[in-house]
Amino acid sequence: MKRGQLAKRTGCNAETIRYYEKIDLMPEPLRSASGYRQYDETHEQRLRFVMRGRELGFAIEDLKSLLSLVDRNAVSCGEVEKLAKVHLRSVREKIDDLKQMESVLSDTVRSCSGKDVPECALIDTLFGVRR
Repeated sequence: MKRGQLAKRTGCNAETIRYYEKIDLMPEPLRSASGYRQYDETHEQRLRFVMRGRELGFAIEDLKSLLSLVDRNAVSCGEVEKLAKVHLRSVREKIDDLKQMESVLSDTVRSCSGKDVPECALIDTLFGVRR
């Protein structure tokens, strides 16, 4: 299949596929006699792996590490678990940060008068002014 077909089948933008090839996340496909890239099921599976990994927030370098294990037929659940635990810790830290942001924004919005006046709780909060 051509890149456009691969993009359509996976829901991934064709330019993103090109980018993944450029950074060696996707292998370069074979070319037809007329010069068109020819993708196969292996490319589709790999692209779906990358897309799902990105949806879960894995960094490109982490996905490269995981795919390197797959490519070398050296998958070790222990190695994968270590990488996943590090990523999970990072996700949890981001969730904690988001909860803190939500709390500050919620408090700020509640203290907003909503009137057409120059005093604004959000602006004051961004300037670090406490009222």
